[in-house]
Amino acid sequence: MKADVPGTVLKRERARDAVLGLIESRRPGDAIPSERSLCALLGVSRPTLRAAVDELVAAGLLVREHGRGMFVAPEKITQELVSADLSLSVPRAAGAWSSRLLEFTTLQAGARVGRKLRMSPAEEIVYVARLRLVDGAPMAIEHLHIRAALVPGLSAQELENGDLYEHLRHAHGVHVREAVQAIEPTVVTRAEAQLLEVPELSPALLFERLTSDVEGLPVEYVHSLYRGDRYRIVSRLALGPAAASAPPVQDGHHPGIPPGDFTHGDRIASSTRGDIQAGP
Repeated sequence: MKADVPGTVLKRERARDAVLGLIESRRPGDAIPSERSLCALLGVSRPTLRAAVDELVAAGLLVREHGRGMFVAPEKITQELVSADLSLSVPRAAGAWSSRLLEFTTLQAGARVGRKLRMSPAEEIVYVARLRLVDGAPMAIEHLHIRAALVPGLSAQELENGDLYEHLRHAHGVHVREAVQAIEPTVVTRAEAQLLEVPELSPALLFERLTSDVEGLPVEYVHSLYRGDRYRIVSRLALGPAAASAPPVQDGHHPGIPPGDFTHGDRIASSTRGDIQAGP
């Protein structure tokens, strides 16, 4: 595992994280620096920064006002759908899933990812961007941030083949137990559309997940973009006493979550608190 020269995907990801950090440090309605100022501050090109900003505008986190600049968007209204046992089992979607690496490098966590993983900004993480495919067709783009100290020797083969959480468990002794995941609607940028082979501004689902191990230590921070034309969210709500046991979990891949420890009896806490299943 070596620290490669950051590529286009990584540069956009770092720019996005930096702007997100500015958003999180401000209140709704506050201005953020101009694109020109941000390019100079972050050392990125205007197209790279604009792609990152476009993504945040599409996600409803930034607002552009013509002639005035960019501002932190109003806070979103969040409603949780809570099941009786405050947990979510992990059903899986059908299809043969595989991965293609877009970026794979080691770098400092930085302020925002460091806060997510409860580690120093100067500590190292493994950053991975990978295209997820089902039956050979592109379905999702995943951005993974994993504590580097937990996965020495993590290989490209582990990230492209098999079950990542199985690799973490057997090859690195990392046992994930719980994840908190939020899901929001968004649209794809031009670069994302090219990778997913869909039209620009096509609908998508944005998954953001923080995964912890059996000791409660954050292991992995992930945000993933899934094609909106292939997935839907279905919530199963407990409105009364159960008449029968729940149906068995089927084999396959769970949107937003690589198959692994969660499918061996562990649970995931989600902002939807419902089942997330593959669409037609």
